Amino acid sequence: MLKRLYEWTMSLAARPRAELWLAVVAFVESSFFLIPADVLFVPMALARPQRAYRLAFVATLFSVLGGIAGYAIGYYAFEALAKPVLAFYGKLGAFETLKACAGPDTTLILLTTSGLAHLPPIKVVTILAGAVHIGLTFFVISCVLARGARFFALAFLLRRYGDTIRHFIERRLKVIAVVGAALLILLYFGLKLVAGSGQLFSC
Repeated sequence: MLKRLYEWTMSLAARPRAELWLAVVAFVESSFFLIPADVLFVPMALARPQRAYRLAFVATLFSVLGGIAGYAIGYYAFEALAKPVLAFYGKLGAFETLKACAGPDTTLILLTTSGLAHLPPIKVVTILAGAVHIGLTFFVISCVLARGARFFALAFLLRRYGDTIRHFIERRLKVIAVVGAALLILLYFGLKLVAGSGQLFSC
């Protein structure tokens, strides 16, 4: 099923209203859809590199709006909607583990790693942020920065290097994103330690 869903998502890139489909996939990915918007974004940006930054803006905007929808589900309808979705994807156990540790610092880490590298899946983090009542402004800014950084970095690479960079993106970019996120997190906690701000984790 997952392979068919992946192939269907990729096929949307060739449709006349591909940009609309990108907006839809970016939106639903952030709350319940399994396939990341990158699957659609990359072939679209390769086909029309002059529109890569526009596509990155569309993907970022609707990913953030979808994240807000996921936040609202976690905040207002966790038992009715979020819990069945997480159980369907086999993520409920991981969610409960994350929730036990979900202070502001932990959530910031998860928003960064999910936005840059899909670790953990962004839908899990958006629902988590709502379920533990993280501040909405903090949540939105974190999503804009992390998701925007990912899509605009992809746009830059695809516009500059074209199809020659595609293999690198598919095989290596996630590793680089994880390393980059880890460095940002270490810097953040290093500054906290220097400032003597106390406990780093809530569990």
